Formats: sequence, structure tokens, C-alpha cells
Amino acid sequence: MMSRVATDGSVANLVIEGLTKSFGGAKVVNDVTLTVNRGEIHGLLGHNGSGKSTLIKMLSGVYAPDGGRVTLGGRELPLPLPPGEFNRYGISVVHQALGLVPSLSVTENLLARRLVRAANPMIRWRHAHREARKIFADYGLTIDPEVPVADLAPVERALVAIVRAFLEIAETAGRDGGLLILDEPTPFLSRDDVDRLFSLVRTLAQRGTSVIFVSHDVDEVKDLTDRATVLRNGSIAASLTTAQATKAEFIAAIVGRDLAMERPSLMYRGGADALVVKGLASESLPPLDFAVGAGEVLGLTGLIGSGYDRIPYHLFGAVPATAGDLRLGDVGLPLAAMTPARAIGHGMVLVPADRQRAAIVEGLTVAENLALPAFGRSLPAYFVTARKIARHAADLVRHFDVRPPDPDRLIRDLSGGNQQKVVLAKWLQTEPRVILLDEPTQGVDVGARHQVYGFIRAAAQRGAAIICASSDHEQLEMICDRVLIFSHGRVAASLSGREVTKAAITERCLDSLGGVLAGAPSLLKENSP
Repeated sequence: MMSRVATDGSVANLVIEGLTKSFGGAKVVNDVTLTVNRGEIHGLLGHNGSGKSTLIKMLSGVYAPDGGRVTLGGRELPLPLPPGEFNRYGISVVHQALGLVPSLSVTENLLARRLVRAANPMIRWRHAHREARKIFADYGLTIDPEVPVADLAPVERALVAIVRAFLEIAETAGRDGGLLILDEPTPFLSRDDVDRLFSLVRTLAQRGTSVIFVSHDVDEVKDLTDRATVLRNGSIAASLTTAQATKAEFIAAIVGRDLAMERPSLMYRGGADALVVKGLASESLPPLDFAVGAGEVLGLTGLIGSGYDRIPYHLFGAVPATAGDLRLGDVGLPLAAMTPARAIGHGMVLVPADRQRAAIVEGLTVAENLALPAFGRSLPAYFVTARKIARHAADLVRHFDVRPPDPDRLIRDLSGGNQQKVVLAKWLQTEPRVILLDEPTQGVDVGARHQVYGFIRAAAQRGAAIICASSDHEQLEMICDRVLIFSHGRVAASLSGREVTKAAITERCLDSLGGVLAGAPSLLKENSP
């Protein structure tokens, strides 16, 4: 079969026609038809449950389609693809978990297929490490191939996974073809790290590989891709040329309606301090003073390495502080002796950035996760029945709009956005006095993101003092009454009230490169509207 040629002269490398998949009578992918050109980076977006993951799993042989056909490089693929055999057809997938073995070296992870298939059982490690260095150098990367993957920075692990995927494609499709699928590779990366990853992806695309970039982040899709397809309820809601589409058009296609992006009218008007921190310090953080009012949302941000993201963990006792005191109302607490159990006992909760490893218990159901902080509060401490746990969970699932609304489902089977709703429900049900957040909408789709904003603001209106550490300046604009910008562990600038805008936050972060402002201590508490 000949490759199709688009009207602009580009060659359609991947052609999907009428792909359909149903579960239990419900169509989760409905007659999807799209093309990805040779050398094109194509975005795939949609809210949680829109069909993105199912579509990718059909392309990688996990699910058998009910109908449709797929052509890659002019060759029609035999559907369903044999499980684990999609590499034979020039397809490689990099999932969010990356699929690396942390205890093995970079070389072992990078060249595992080649080393296993080698005719000679004796591996020449010096030669293998040299080959790995040459491969990285070919893509402009400097990564030590001899260190364990566990010792790499998160972005370096992602880069290794992507280079390995491209090598797998090159073995079957040659170095100028094939299909690379990147399924949410960036949620745990900083902006600088995302830029490094995108640079590698552009290099691969320039060599002829077609790339599908699956993401919840509209800004990243606009930055990286040439075109994008938006799925909604299993069907194509929009096909957009990225350079010509606005962010508002992307969001409207994802959620099915226009979604107001302007900063809401915030309610905090000043008042008594609910939380006062004096002299907070750690090995990497110089002494710091600040305060948060009851009903106030305080944002913390800065450039990578500025130290703002450590503060919620020090306050909660998850990462030990070396000095400092915290006052909650009339109660004083030494931060060096703080523990998570003590923090929870005083009405503090933490929603960490690493949802899978630090916020949920993946092997438990939604109901069981929700019940964990409720024993001895809204649930009996002893002799609690499964019926009571189920009834308790059903109310929270309904209130926080968790989808699907099934408390008995394992939480690991939910999308990232719905997992985050469960995490928020789990802690907000305790009516905490202080809420500590770290990247609360990381890996959350745009529709669920606005719901999360609403939950946070509602908690503030009930009187909670909220601290939100985030690198997402748009998010800070939407939810914060005040924002502190950090540089080298110190407050370099403060914005409050109408000053809190995405543009102003970004500008102050860049200004902080010039050094810490001499007047930083006077900026620590500015509640003027």
C-alpha cells in the first residue's frame, strides 16, 4: 500500500480509520479517524475518560479493537497486534512510569534488548558503555551510562526511556520512520526539564519519526506539537493546527464548553494569623519567617532549586527541619520535632506532589482510601462495618464528583484527576485548620483542574489557612490571595490581591535571577488588597 500524501505535500505515516472499542456495551472509543504525518509531533488531549488511554492501548496491542484499521508507513497492521509485539511494527511507547529498572545501569536499560539477543553470552561491558555514550552524544545528551538509573534525575530517566524507544523503532522501521507514543511523560518534571525533553523529541521528529504526545497540559501541547486531536466521550471533538488555535479553543474542545479562565473574585480580606512560622530552617533552607491568615491561600513559587517546594514538607514533618517554630492559634510547636502524626493531630494535612507513592494506597479501593483518616472521627475507631465504610465513601464520591462513582473500584484504576479528587476528599473531610499543597493539579486534566480550584477555595472560605507550593503560575493566579517568590531559599518578592497575575509571577521569578532583594524580610506579610 502506498503512503498517503496530504494536501500540503506531507506524507501521512500513521493512518487510523474508524477505530472503535466498547466495554460492557459502552463505546469508549467511537469511530476515531486521524492521520499523523512523517516527522510530525501530534498532540492527543481529552479529559479523564475521554478515550485517550484506550486508543493508545489499541495501538500497542493491549486491547483488541472492535472495528477499524491502522496503517503505518504504508503497511496495514494486523489487528489486534499481538501483546508485546508492537515493536516489530515500528511502534514504541513511553508511559509515565517509563518502564526502566532502577537497580540496573543506564547501559543495561538502554541496550537490554540488544544485550539479551546477542549471540555471544559474554557481555563486553566496556564496549557496551562506550556504545551507550556514543548513542547519547548522537542526540546531544551527556548521561553517564555506568550509573544505576535510580541515581539519575527524573528528566534524565525520561530521556533514557525516550532514546531507548527510538532505538527500538530504528531496529524495525529504520532511523527515519516509525511511531513514538509519549503517554504523559512530563507531570513530574520542572519547566527546565520539560524543555530538555522537548528538545530531544523535536530532534527525533526531524529525523522522520512520527510522534503522538499524550498530555493534559494545553500549554505543553501548544509548545511542542504541530497538530492536535481532542477526544471527548470517545469521539473526536476537534482537530486543531496548533499554531493557529488559541488556548481557549483547546479548552472548549476538551470540556465541551467555554471555561472561564479569568481570576475569580477572591474572598480573603485580611484578619488574624492562623499559622505563624518563625525561623524555619533546614540543611538547604536558610531561616524563614512568614504567616498565613485564616481563610487565606498563600502561594509559594520560584525557579527550580529556589527551595519553595520543600516548605510544606518541613511544616508537616515529612522532611525534618533543623530549626524553627510554628504557632497554630495559641499552640506553639517546635518544627525540628514535628512529625506527620503530630501535624495531623493539630489539624494540618498535606497533599503531596507524588500522588502514587505518597498520597494514595494503590492496592486499596476508593472507599478504603477515603476511610483511612476517618476512623475515630466520622467512622467508629473499632468494629466498623463494610457497609458503614461504603456509605461514608459514597457521600464523598458524590460530593467531590469522582468518576466513575464506584467506591469499590481500586484507586489505581482511576485517572490522575479522579485520584486527586479522592486525595482531596480524604483530607478535606477532616475539616483541617491548615492545608499544605504541593503541585495540586499536576497530571490533572483541565476540567478536573477547575474543580480542584473550587475545592481549595471552598476550604479557604470555611476558614482553613492554605499554603500551595506550585510551579504553575496560572494555577497560582487562579487560587491565591498572596504569592511569595523564592530565590536561594529566601523570599525575593511578594504579590498580593490584584497583583497576583501569571505575568507578574513569572516576571518576579525571572527577576530573582539577579539576586535576593535586600528588603525581602519586609515582604513577608503583605495583605493589602
